[in-house]
Amino acid sequence: MAVRTPSRSLRGISAVVALLAAGAVGCSDVVESAKEGAEKVARQRSVFQLNPGDCYNPNSKAVEGEAVTIEMVPCGEPHQGQVVGEFTLDDEKAFPGNEAIWAIADERCPAEAAKFAPDTWALPEGVEIFYYTPTQESWSTGDRAVSCSYTKEKGSFTGSLKTAGSAGPEQAAYLKGANAVYDALWNNQPEAENVEDDLAGYKAQAKAVAAALDAHVKGLQGIEGAETGKLRAQLEKTAGHWNKAANAADSDAFYLSYDPAFTGLDPNKTVAARKELGLATTVPADEAEVWAG
Repeated sequence: MAVRTPSRSLRGISAVVALLAAGAVGCSDVVESAKEGAEKVARQRSVFQLNPGDCYNPNSKAVEGEAVTIEMVPCGEPHQGQVVGEFTLDDEKAFPGNEAIWAIADERCPAEAAKFAPDTWALPEGVEIFYYTPTQESWSTGDRAVSCSYTKEKGSFTGSLKTAGSAGPEQAAYLKGANAVYDALWNNQPEAENVEDDLAGYKAQAKAVAAALDAHVKGLQGIEGAETGKLRAQLEKTAGHWNKAANAADSDAFYLSYDPAFTGLDPNKTVAARKELGLATTVPADEAEVWAG
């Protein structure tokens, strides 16, 4: 399968087996290393056996390439990745090509990840979405599965991300609305850096964010709690600014509404409500950097 995660072919296993033979007659350090190698060999699984929830270590440091096997690891032990979703390319008959498959995975894997671990604030720092996809060769044998994962290129994490991102009805309602708002903001960014160069594009972004905010505010109405109530009122006011930006007559009018609209989405303003709801309260580093400036 083609991958956008670290990988290694089966050839690497023979080197581990050779190490085992050396350890049988070497010093205690070599014996210990051999035991570790034996455990690694025993944990090797085909990438075709990956299932949502599986924790694993890639067999290579390459970010992209082809993989045949991975090392399956208990989630309670340090590991680099966890499968967070899977879907099949049932609508495709002929192999559509890597670029086409990756485009589909770019869109669908984040959605699968959000279902598995909806609270992105609870994720370990440094994890990113990667995926295993069919190659032209595996496609010819009937392979149509795309496995989505959260993986750390450097370091490891311990525990299942399913546990870290679990949520009850109220938390799920909050996260659904909040995630939709930020998706609307970042997925509708105009290509032009200046509003004057693409007013229509910026207004379309504002319209999408306003609609997502309206839905988020509606979803928060059934949640009790003083801090959640404060956030709901603040987001309702912010939605009004985004609506004004969406209907701005010119770039000057847009800017007047955009500044309070954007700052109204500052994630730091949601921390108190998140704490009240029992959700993670540390703003992810990448989000904190955006609002710091």
